[in-house]
Amino acid sequence: MWPDRYEDRLVQWRQLRSNNLDNPLNQALMTINDWWLQAPLVHRYIRWNDWDNWPSPWELLADNHFCNLARALGIVYTIEIMQRSDITHTSLAVSGNSGDNLVLVNKGKYILNWAFGELLNITSNHVDIKSSVESQVVTKKIY
Repeated sequence: MWPDRYEDRLVQWRQLRSNNLDNPLNQALMTINDWWLQAPLVHRYIRWNDWDNWPSPWELLADNHFCNLARALGIVYTIEIMQRSDITHTSLAVSGNSGDNLVLVNKGKYILNWAFGELLNITSNHVDIKSSVESQVVTKKIY
């Protein structure tokens, strides 16, 4: 269940990161994915091409409005802050097939923000990437 209070969201987000530092990568990614997919969904909160105005992770959690892109952004923030050595590349992407905002980890070996309880793989699912943003654009909001 998604926490109602900002303080509770911060505590759970910190626990999410610390609890998944040592889990096997696929298990950690699944847990992160599923936590963010619990966030209450709204139609549109942030816009794809407005990178400079994307909220920081703390603003994202404080505002408590999550469109599909905001959820993906939260996933990327979580992964980037954890700094796991087995994650070498993270990006946000828009699927040309569905227009969904996806998170590609390790160049698409894992795809998040697709469905609860499900990690996809770019090669086995023929996901067509229309546009992408590297995590370096996003991490400016963290550091």
